[in-house]
Amino acid sequence: MYGWQGRILHIDLTNGKIRIEELDKKLAELFLGGRGINAKLLWNLIAKPGIDPLRPENVLIFGTGALTGTTAPSSGRTTITCKGPMTNLYLKTNMGGHWGAELKFAGYDHLVIHGRANHPVYIAIRDENVEIRDAKHIWGLNVRETTETLVDELDDKETKVACIGPAGENLVKYAAVMNSVYHAAARGGVGAVMGSKNLKAIAVRGTKSIELWKPDEFKELALEVRKDLAKDSGTQSLYNYGTSGSLEFVNNLHAFPNRNFMYGHIENVTPLTGQNLVEKGYLLRRVGCFSCTTSCHRFVQAKEGTYAGTFTGGPEYETFAALGAQTWVLDTDAVIKANELCNIYGLDTISTGTTIAWAMESYEKGVLTKEETDGIELNFGNADAVIRTIEAIAFRKGKLGNLLAEGVKRASEKVGKDSWKWAICNAKGLEQSNVETRSAKAYALAFAVNPRGPDHLHTETFAEFGASPEAIALIEKLTGDKKWASPYYTEYRPEIVRWHEDCYAVTDSLGFCAFATTAAYAVNPENMAQMFYLATGIPMDEKKIMTAGRRILTLEKCFNVREGADRKFDDLPWRLMNEPAASGPAKGMMNSEQELNVMLDKYYTLHEWDVKTSWPYKETLEKLGLSDVAKELEKLSRLPKRTS
Repeated sequence: MYGWQGRILHIDLTNGKIRIEELDKKLAELFLGGRGINAKLLWNLIAKPGIDPLRPENVLIFGTGALTGTTAPSSGRTTITCKGPMTNLYLKTNMGGHWGAELKFAGYDHLVIHGRANHPVYIAIRDENVEIRDAKHIWGLNVRETTETLVDELDDKETKVACIGPAGENLVKYAAVMNSVYHAAARGGVGAVMGSKNLKAIAVRGTKSIELWKPDEFKELALEVRKDLAKDSGTQSLYNYGTSGSLEFVNNLHAFPNRNFMYGHIENVTPLTGQNLVEKGYLLRRVGCFSCTTSCHRFVQAKEGTYAGTFTGGPEYETFAALGAQTWVLDTDAVIKANELCNIYGLDTISTGTTIAWAMESYEKGVLTKEETDGIELNFGNADAVIRTIEAIAFRKGKLGNLLAEGVKRASEKVGKDSWKWAICNAKGLEQSNVETRSAKAYALAFAVNPRGPDHLHTETFAEFGASPEAIALIEKLTGDKKWASPYYTEYRPEIVRWHEDCYAVTDSLGFCAFATTAAYAVNPENMAQMFYLATGIPMDEKKIMTAGRRILTLEKCFNVREGADRKFDDLPWRLMNEPAASGPAKGMMNSEQELNVMLDKYYTLHEWDVKTSWPYKETLEKLGLSDVAKELEKLSRLPKRTS
């Protein structure tokens, strides 16, 4: 096959069996690669609904993008897919770094982990040589230590390691899989699934090339797109200041959530910004993922005070928001320390910060006592308490660590006393990303319908803010009028969300970074389709590739339908639907049930899904080439009947 390596590597940890499956070209054409093929593999391999995500029956699927390993700009991403422990529903999460390209160079497009080892193991892959090795000597090590140990042990500095830290070993429900030490597949608990399989790490080294259909034309187009990306308004800011470079802009809109989403503005937000990292000398260097020239990733070090010597990747916007603003720790050095711990312990910073913020509000309201927090004074602004709590979560130490390791939904259900009202998650159970959806209506809809929960890394609708000429032009293209490039409108939000869903699914499936397609816009459906064609030889245009995106999104939806999810799961956190924004131009706004329902009705209609249940119609699935999915849902009586 051109583009792909044409092989799926299956490893069963229960019986130690290793096999290679040939990648079906029709499957690749329909689902592209990465996220798309992962979704179809997951659908096929977990045919029975209701399994426990931490049981051996769950599978953990690593998928490289169709263009990963090529010169396509920002195309080094890897998707990990499984049934998620945070939600008991579909989970895909995505990571940068260099691991995915190395897996492809080793000769594999996808890696599927089955079963559970009877003792800690790691997997070593070098081209055709695939081994399951004993990992007792690295079980208990943090991510940094694990990576260093395996690179030395395998005696090849080019080895790329994806691993879990103590959080994954201890089955923290929002444990991450980390690669290249600081690149995270963080959301939803893929690290806990990896830990449940007694799998500590996957070390990969590849020496093979990737054969393209028309390599010279592909190279020429990739270079042209790379130049366009460099000129995009969003790219320069990402290079200069990283994702946290936009934090001050969002704060000025009074849309920067803090203190557990009670407020949306911080008087002096500077310590939490990317600009501050540069100006105060925290930034040591910029880091790029495979085939990326934007280099938005940061590598920083705290040089003075209590946390002097702390070094880590980031912090990103979401990390400054979750571990800083939400906990009201407005100290750059303390957030860097908290971020370092999350990275080396293998924790999702969003869920970690949000869960601690919920605990802080519960503590200040007297819902959590000092006895229940193991003596930690969980007041907003207590940096030491945040640091100590992160350690308690990662190792499940004491009452507090065990409680918070389950995430805010389960924690609030256990604690009771109305604490679910300030638990910032929706019915699916995932903690919400730090976007003020009360004043960003496309994000609100996108978060509500996201199959994995209220999160920005499935459908990034940043264009609705109209923060750049490129964003305004996109909104005008989607709606017919640039006036809709404002987050306060509900009109045309379903159209905006649906386009971004399709585009994001294509982005993940080809291996691109979403910053290149839905934050900057130089990589677009038209040139993605052309690059796909030149790489694989499969005819592709903008319409066809966006249909593939919709096919992938619909299949992900159907996984949740099979698990029993319906329209009731497409909501937002109670606080955001019942308590209005406190200040700024959006003061008084909220995500009311009535407002959300109007957008949901239009959204389901655009998708040709049933408005009452949110389930796709049989005809819709057949039109997308998902007849097998329709037949399975029909057996479960989960195909709605058209009423007109």
